[in-house]
Amino acid sequence: MANPQPAIRPQLIIRGDQVALPACYVRGGTSRAVLFHKDDLPPLETPGDYARWAPIFLAAMGSPDPAKRQLDGFGGGISSLSKVAVISPSTHPQADVDYLFGQVGVDAAVVGYRANCGNISSAVGPFAVDEGLVKVEGDEARVRIHNVNTGKIIISTFRMSDGYAAVDGSYSLQGVAGTGSPIRLAFQRPGGAATGKLLPSERASDRLEVPGVGVLTVSLVDAANPVVFVRGEELGLDFTIGPKGLAEDRGWLERFEAIRVTAAVAMGLVATEAEARTSLRNLPMVSIVYPPRNVTTLAGETFAAGDLDIVSQVISAGSPHLATPLTGAMCLACAAAVPGTVVADIAGDAARGERPLRIGHPSGVIELSPVIRREGEAVTVEEVAIYRTARRLMEGLVLVPRRHYPF
Repeated sequence: MANPQPAIRPQLIIRGDQVALPACYVRGGTSRAVLFHKDDLPPLETPGDYARWAPIFLAAMGSPDPAKRQLDGFGGGISSLSKVAVISPSTHPQADVDYLFGQVGVDAAVVGYRANCGNISSAVGPFAVDEGLVKVEGDEARVRIHNVNTGKIIISTFRMSDGYAAVDGSYSLQGVAGTGSPIRLAFQRPGGAATGKLLPSERASDRLEVPGVGVLTVSLVDAANPVVFVRGEELGLDFTIGPKGLAEDRGWLERFEAIRVTAAVAMGLVATEAEARTSLRNLPMVSIVYPPRNVTTLAGETFAAGDLDIVSQVISAGSPHLATPLTGAMCLACAAAVPGTVVADIAGDAARGERPLRIGHPSGVIELSPVIRREGEAVTVEEVAIYRTARRLMEGLVLVPRRHYPF
């Protein structure tokens, strides 16, 4: 069946001292976001300068909120629930739609565009089809997504149901209750998403002197998103503390932030630590990695050490993640393919790519199989594919105070 015609989107509506903007609220993977059509937002004064949109996104999410609750918006008080995306017909010759991701600060008036979100990427293909941006014939859709943040292409493949992206299905995504219809995301050439290099320092491992922490052996890897990997044993951090325990421990949060800031400079993402603390608060992710061990998830399910290759706790935008961010897991899988990284040293045989890499995290296990090309010691990641689910939760109008709209 051909995709139905999109609903007519209303023009800008002013209601007293608020402005109503068409938008859609979605779950993508283990994250949630408000999605906008680019044409429904104020025109940019300069291409690539999104400053005009920041007040709108902040107001929609309820940020900044010093109490980190975001009660005055759609945000959920943690980084994975404080996101926006802007979708439009693609400017890229190899893509169908453009997708700009925005990470909205919870307690700070900051919207970051330097990174992508793999989980929200899963909602983009279904949104594009349901909104009529991509026409589909048949029972399966294939949408080529150009992630504007990184310049990378993502191919999203999913089932159709009566002309719309399918939602119901039997696929179970750890960290999300219930089941849904699987969405296959294939990230093309993910290396160098932010820095242009899979190994920004051109070394598999580095020794970083981190203020307040000490000298650490880390791996700085940039695939899908930049991540700094460090052994939990070297930090003296027990995985069983869990993300909720870490979120309440100010001392650990300060150490993680010091590691992130030091790594941001070492990776060339920023010139100074001050810049990392103010304008780039969500990169790189910090991944604390461990050898295989029994993992009891937040839902009480237990996975045996023998069923895992590596265990990870990720800290992103200052928050310990309840489930590993998708781009963080993809970067870990790519790092495992590079000899000499702290990830490859732990993963052992699984790092050779002969079978999927099994990553344990606080909400379960994720398996990834990067397509790797090796030429001597050089490693190129051709593709990383993963399955997610997504669901449209609400559609209509998002109201923001008029003072935040740039008339």
